[in-house]
Amino acid sequence: MRNNSFFKLTFWKAIAGIIIICGLFSLYNRFFNGLGASTHLSDAVPWGLWIGFDFIGVGLAAAGFTIAVTVHIFNVRRFEPIVRPAILTAYIGYMLVVALLVIDLGRPQSFWHPLVMWNVHSVMFEITWCVICYSTILTLEFAPVILEKFHLRAPIKILKKISIPVVILGVLFSTLHQSSFGSLYLIVPGRLYPLWYTNLLPVNFFISCIAAGLSMIIFESYQNARAFNQGLDIKLTSKLAKIVLYALIAGFVVRISDMIISGRMNALFIMRTETYMFIGEILVGIIIPVILLANKSYRESKFLLYLSSIFVISGFVLNRINVAVTGLTASSGVSYFPSFDEISITLMLVVFGMWAFSLVVKYFNVFQADSTEEIDEIFEPDSKEIILSE
Repeated sequence: MRNNSFFKLTFWKAIAGIIIICGLFSLYNRFFNGLGASTHLSDAVPWGLWIGFDFIGVGLAAAGFTIAVTVHIFNVRRFEPIVRPAILTAYIGYMLVVALLVIDLGRPQSFWHPLVMWNVHSVMFEITWCVICYSTILTLEFAPVILEKFHLRAPIKILKKISIPVVILGVLFSTLHQSSFGSLYLIVPGRLYPLWYTNLLPVNFFISCIAAGLSMIIFESYQNARAFNQGLDIKLTSKLAKIVLYALIAGFVVRISDMIISGRMNALFIMRTETYMFIGEILVGIIIPVILLANKSYRESKFLLYLSSIFVISGFVLNRINVAVTGLTASSGVSYFPSFDEISITLMLVVFGMWAFSLVVKYFNVFQADSTEEIDEIFEPDSKEIILSE
């Protein structure tokens, strides 16, 4: 009965089905009629919702390298149960980003161009190669979860031997392009609104993705505990929340200090759309979750942890949209709001991502606490067999 429950029609599954149908029609319109017919993008506003979504997807995947380096490099083993869901989140996030980039560019047959047509002076070149390399690394990091399912011990042993170099490379590539997304906007000081433009954009992007990535793990853990009775225990999610709290405070201090020193604080007193969006971003993504997470009893409440993760993720989404869209609209001289096709394709990818995560969690050992014991059995089979035989 439990296996069939996944296919049972519910209200939210019906909504998801409608979103996918609309998204597929919009996808057809995008590829057969072009950007002009399917989006509200123009020469004045060449980057819109889809680029903002790319920033969001990569940022929410940041828990992958954060948790991996914490456990495998710094040997903080209490966070080991988080490694697999973090890697899965990162992997799905990057696959969605790659898919949307192909949709945005519109020429999937030319995917190989960055591999041979190098422009080493471009930030986009660095980002492209980092995304390609880190996606490959995520595949290697998550492969043992798939291989365990089919009891393929030999390739798991090989992956175990190269795991430390793989994690180190993953941290290197992920750190580079998480901050490089902010570097993209350093060349538009006259176009990006002062509330967001700063020389510290790469630093701000990096710090914010740490808080958002870990909040995504808390969010997913709560959802999967309800859906499949699989998730992280409250003690572990509470420790994650404490790290999120520190990251939020650090990011807020860096941003406000920089605004005061650079004299950009005056822009806060100019009542316009950008000001309201900035205040909303800070209120939703920093002030409210900091108040919630600063209280120890709140951090030990499953629902309040879940609620705080929603606030952090929402604030992160607002920040990336503000930088990619809101902060550039006024200087372009053209108003921009995403078209139906832009919105429906984006929502379709979100649904696919949630669906993929649920399927993997349901059929593979992602959240189970005894995952490390199973790995030990795979890597030390001889000793186990001797004990059993005795």
